[in-house]
Amino acid sequence: MIEELLPPGVASSEAFDDEAPAVLFAAEAALMEGRRERRRAQFATARACARRALAGLGREPVALLPGPGGAPQWPSGVVGSITHCEGYRAAVAAPAGVVAALGIDAEPAGPLPRGVLGLIASAGERAALASLAAADGSVPWERIFFSAKEAVYKAWYPATGVWLGFRDAEVVLSPAGTFRAVLRPPVPVPVPVPVPVDPVYEGRWLAGGGLVLTVVARTVAGRAAGPAAAQATAGSAAS
Repeated sequence: MIEELLPPGVASSEAFDDEAPAVLFAAEAALMEGRRERRRAQFATARACARRALAGLGREPVALLPGPGGAPQWPSGVVGSITHCEGYRAAVAAPAGVVAALGIDAEPAGPLPRGVLGLIASAGERAALASLAAADGSVPWERIFFSAKEAVYKAWYPATGVWLGFRDAEVVLSPAGTFRAVLRPPVPVPVPVPVPVDPVYEGRWLAGGGLVLTVVARTVAGRAAGPAAAQATAGSAAS
């Protein structure tokens, strides 16, 4: 599924269960000590997806440990993102010289818990979602909206190291399977800024099979993405 949303040059891998054995590096296994078996299996499968995505770039497998803010620390020269939810795990990776920021998110395609939308959406965003729902009530718009904000954060934080709240970005969804996020001023940027900060993030979304997927992939200015990387998928995964 995830490969349908990715630009050329981004490698991906996904899995819909934890049945395939997934071996962790010692440092990763240490992070999971004392965790419930289900959580350890999810973590291991997601890390296996990440290593398959790295292999799609011709990279050797490495431990992927969380850094500040909890984001995985990818090898030098690589940007990537990992996500997992009930029934789905995925990872994407791309050369840093091709993609400047990359974030993915997966969610179950059900309604948001009561009260959550009011915490993460402005009055304008809630009105836009109500209009979308009135036009097509079969689409889980609120969950897509939530997932889009998560994907924006996952693209933003590794590039800047700055916390971004749900209300710091205004997200507009399109029925065409795209979305736009605009960071509200003042844009929270570090000093000095490690990367040029563009307050607009473009993304894509997909809903199907009981899942919602969102992707934000910002290519490096002036660089073509190049040939598509081979897509690696877990044994039972199907698009």
